[in-house]
Amino acid sequence: MDDSDLMDRVTPSGSSLGDAASAAGQSAYGEDEEDDGLYYIPERRPSLDLGTSPMDTSQWHYVDQANSPVLSYSSMSSEKSEKMEKLDESLTRGVKHTACGPEQVRERVQSSPLDNFENIQLVRADSYSSCYTLDSDDCENRIPKVRNKEDTVPESPDALVLLHDPNEIRHPSLTVDFTFKAISKTLGKLSEGEMHYFKRILWKRFPQSFNTPPQGMDLVDLVDRLLECYNLEVSLKLTKHVLEEIGKKKMVDYLQALRIRNEVRYDLRQSLKRIYGEMGDDSSKQGEMRSIDDVFTNLNIKSTSDNGPILEHEVLKIDKLDSNRKEGKQLSVQDLMSKEWLDKTNLRFLLITGGAGSGKSMAIKKLILDWVEEKSHQHVSFLVPLPFRELKKFEDKKISLLDIVNELYPETKQLRDEDYRSDECLILFVFDGLDEFCEKLDFQNTELLGDHAEPTSLNIIMVNLLRGRLLFRDIFMLTSRPLVRRCIPWDTHYDELDLRGFLESDKDEYFKKRFKNQDHADQVIAYTKSLKTLRIMCYLPLFCSLVADECENIFRAKGLQAELPKSLTYMYTKLLLALTRQYRVDGAPPLSPEEERDCLMKLGKTALTMLEKGQFKLTRCEWKEVGVSDDEAVVNSGLCTQYVTKPFILFQERVISFIHPTMQEYLAALYVFLSFRNHGKNIFEQQLKDRFSRMFKGHKAMEMYKSAVDKSLTYDDGKLDMFLRFLFGMVLHVNVDLLKPFCTNSSKWPNMVDDAATLIKKRIKENQYPGRNENLRRCLEELGVST
Repeated sequence: MDDSDLMDRVTPSGSSLGDAASAAGQSAYGEDEEDDGLYYIPERRPSLDLGTSPMDTSQWHYVDQANSPVLSYSSMSSEKSEKMEKLDESLTRGVKHTACGPEQVRERVQSSPLDNFENIQLVRADSYSSCYTLDSDDCENRIPKVRNKEDTVPESPDALVLLHDPNEIRHPSLTVDFTFKAISKTLGKLSEGEMHYFKRILWKRFPQSFNTPPQGMDLVDLVDRLLECYNLEVSLKLTKHVLEEIGKKKMVDYLQALRIRNEVRYDLRQSLKRIYGEMGDDSSKQGEMRSIDDVFTNLNIKSTSDNGPILEHEVLKIDKLDSNRKEGKQLSVQDLMSKEWLDKTNLRFLLITGGAGSGKSMAIKKLILDWVEEKSHQHVSFLVPLPFRELKKFEDKKISLLDIVNELYPETKQLRDEDYRSDECLILFVFDGLDEFCEKLDFQNTELLGDHAEPTSLNIIMVNLLRGRLLFRDIFMLTSRPLVRRCIPWDTHYDELDLRGFLESDKDEYFKKRFKNQDHADQVIAYTKSLKTLRIMCYLPLFCSLVADECENIFRAKGLQAELPKSLTYMYTKLLLALTRQYRVDGAPPLSPEEERDCLMKLGKTALTMLEKGQFKLTRCEWKEVGVSDDEAVVNSGLCTQYVTKPFILFQERVISFIHPTMQEYLAALYVFLSFRNHGKNIFEQQLKDRFSRMFKGHKAMEMYKSAVDKSLTYDDGKLDMFLRFLFGMVLHVNVDLLKPFCTNSSKWPNMVDDAATLIKKRIKENQYPGRNENLRRCLEELGVST
C-alpha cells in the first residue's frame, strides 16, 4: 500500500487530517481560528529496523513521569462520611502535577509550609514536546506540531493566569463539603442559557481544567472537575471570576454571602461549644465539669400542655385533677423545632413550660450542643441562645436586638442585614427563662417596632418579638415556669409543650451517668428504690441531683459501705432550701427573712387546710384568700404550679397546686412545727373558744406531737400519714439545724427522739387503729429507730 492509499483511508473526501480536526474544532468549540495549523500528518517513517547499527536518539524528548492524579470529590462519594475530612486534607495539601490541553498550558502548584493548602499559579509554558505520538508504523494518529522555542507563536490572550496569595490563611470552615454545595447551589440558580454561557467562558479562560469542552458536563461533574483541578479557595475565586465576566454580580454576592455565613456559623459553633460544651451537676458543689453527653438524660416532654402535677403517691390514690385529658405524645429534644415540626405546624413560636427543677435549662443545653455538633437541627442556619439572665444587663439601656446579638456573640457581626431577613437563612432564637423577665409586658400600648437594628428598650423588643413583628422569617423558642404563659398575647400563634422531668427508667440512667463508679451508682439506685416516696420524687432532675450530692458526700467521707440516710424529711428540707434560695428566680423581689418565713407559714397553713379536706388544688379565686401572690408561689419560689382544668366540656378555669402532693404534706408539717417552735402554739388544740384555750397554752413539744398522732389516726384513708412522718422527721437535730433560718426562737431544741419513739410505740401497742400501725412504724424509721 502506497502513501496515497493510506491517505485515502485516513482522510475521507480528500480532506486532510488537519482540516478534519479544524472542522471538528469549529463545531465543537465554536471558535473558527483557534486550532488552524495545529495538527499535521507527518511523513511516513521507514519501518522500524532493529539491526546492529546504533540507534539515533537525537530526536528523543524526555518527559517527567506524572504524579498520581488529584483526588476527586465525586470519586469519594461512595466512601463513608468519616473519610470526608481526610479527603479535605488531601485536596488542600500541596500537589504538583502537569496538565496538557489544547493550549499546552502547564499548571504549577507550590505548597506553603505555613498554611497547609495549595497555592496555584497558572503560567504559559513553552512547549518542547507533544502530548500525542504515533503508536506504531501501521497507524498514524494526529500529532500536534512540535514547536521550538525560537518559533513559538504568541499565546491567545483569552487564557488567564490565576494567582493565589501564598500567605493567605484559609478559614477552617472551608471544607470540601461546603465548597461543593456552595458552588453547586450558586450555579444551580443560573438559567439554562446562562449556564451554557458560564461553561463557554470557563472553557475559554481556563482551558487547562478540561480535556474536552465542559458543555456536555452536568452540574455535578462540572463542580467536581473544578475541585479536582484546584484547591477549595481557588475553586471559589475562579467561579466568582467567571460569574463576574458573564455579568452575574448578584450570583457573586450570593456565593460570597454563603461563604460568610459558613464562617460565622463555624465561629458561632466554637463559641457555643466553649459556653455550653461542659456542665456541672445541678447543685455543682464540687465544681466538677463534665461533657453534657456524659450527664444528660432523656427528659419526659409531652406534646400537650396543662397536664397538671405528678400525682403518684405512696399512700393516697389521687384522681387526675381535671387537667388535660389527652395523654400527649412523647417527644425528644431533637423533636423541638425540628424541620418536620415546622412543616407540619407552620408556627414560629414554641413555649416549653415546666416546674422548677424539671430540666428546662438542661434540655436547652442539649439542643444547643446537638446543633453545634451537627447531630440535629441542621435546617437551622444559626442558633442564638439569649437567656434572660444575660439579657438583664440590657434592661436599662437603649439598644437594638441586633446590638444585643452582636455583643453576646461578636462573631455574628459579619452577618449582613439581609441575612436576618432571608428565607434561606433560618435563625433560631432561644429565650431561656421567660419567667425571669420581671418587667410588665404591655401588648396594647407599646410602640410598634419592625426593625431589629433600631435602638429601643428591652421591654419594647420583647413585646414586639412576642407579637411576631420582629424578624418574622425566623423562629423562636421560649422556656418558662407555668404561670408566665400569660406573657404571650392571645393572638400570637404558638405551640406549648410540657416538660415533666424524668420517666421511671430515666431515673436510673441519671444516676448511672452521674456516678463514674458503677458500684456507687448501683447502691444509690437501690437506696432510692428502698424508699418509695424518695423514688417518686426523683422525677425531678433537681431532686435527683440533691440525692446524688448527699450520697456522694457520704461515700467520700465514709466509703462505699456507709449507710445512706433514711430520713425523707432531710431530703425534702434540702429541696425546700434549693427552691426558695438557690433556684429562686433571678430578678424576683428579694424577701427579708421575716417575709420569707411569713410566706412559708401562709403556704403551710393552706396546705394543711387542703390536706384535711382531701383537696389538692385551688382556683385562682380561692387562692386570693391565701395571702400569697401566685407569682411568689409559682414563679419565684417554685413550690406551686398553675395549669388549666376542664371540669366541664365548655368550661375552663385556672387552678394552682403544689408541685407534688408530698410537698403539700411537707409544708403542712413545717407549718405545725414552726407554729410551735416560734410561737409555742399547738395548732391541733381543740377549738373550744376561751373556756379551754388557757388549758392548752404553754404545751410542751410532746403534747403537740401527741395531738398530731391522735389526729392522724382518726383518718382511715391515711390522708395525714405522710404529714405525720414529716412532722416526726423534724425532731432530728440535723433537720432542726437546716430549718434554723425559719426559726425565731433561739432556745436550744431538746432531744426528743426517745420521747417521740416511746409515744409511737405506745400507740402501736394500744392497737386502737390497726390499719394505721404500719404508718406509725414508718414514723419510727423516720426517727432512725429500729422497728
